[in-house]
Amino acid sequence: MLVMNDSYIDQEPDQGKRWLETLLNLAEIPAKVIAQEQEDGYWLIIDETNLTQEQISTLLGFDGKVIDAIQYLVNTILNIGNDSEQHLSYTVEIAGYRVRRQEELLLIAEYAAKKVRLTGEEHELTSLSSAERRQIHTMLQDCEDLETYSHGQEPDRRLVVKIRS
Repeated sequence: MLVMNDSYIDQEPDQGKRWLETLLNLAEIPAKVIAQEQEDGYWLIIDETNLTQEQISTLLGFDGKVIDAIQYLVNTILNIGNDSEQHLSYTVEIAGYRVRRQEELLLIAEYAAKKVRLTGEEHELTSLSSAERRQIHTMLQDCEDLETYSHGQEPDRRLVVKIRS
């Protein structure tokens, strides 16, 4: 089990880097992690240079479920004991997956917005993680004519896009 004490968890990107490298080493996937500060938080980029395609696929998982789980753990563990105002956001990236997925989500959001505007009917988006639903919600929040909400229970929770009432 990967246990962190309070002195290990502080507000620096290097803490996320060290935590993720430790997790990867415990999983027998020795990879370096590059920590970058971005305007939306810290990106922890797993250097895939010395990894096999199988190791990269294992870290990504089907539909990004493994990398999402790793990212969830990083965010949860490194924010233990922090007030919500002090929470840091960590994004875990490997092989350009997050960048490609962000582009896909933007296309999904644009398609949903266009369809709702054309038909006037609600449009449900399925098979999205909670982080992806939040991203699409953020992408569409500035559309004055549209609103979004989630309904249902995991694992079948859906994001709905509709004309603003």
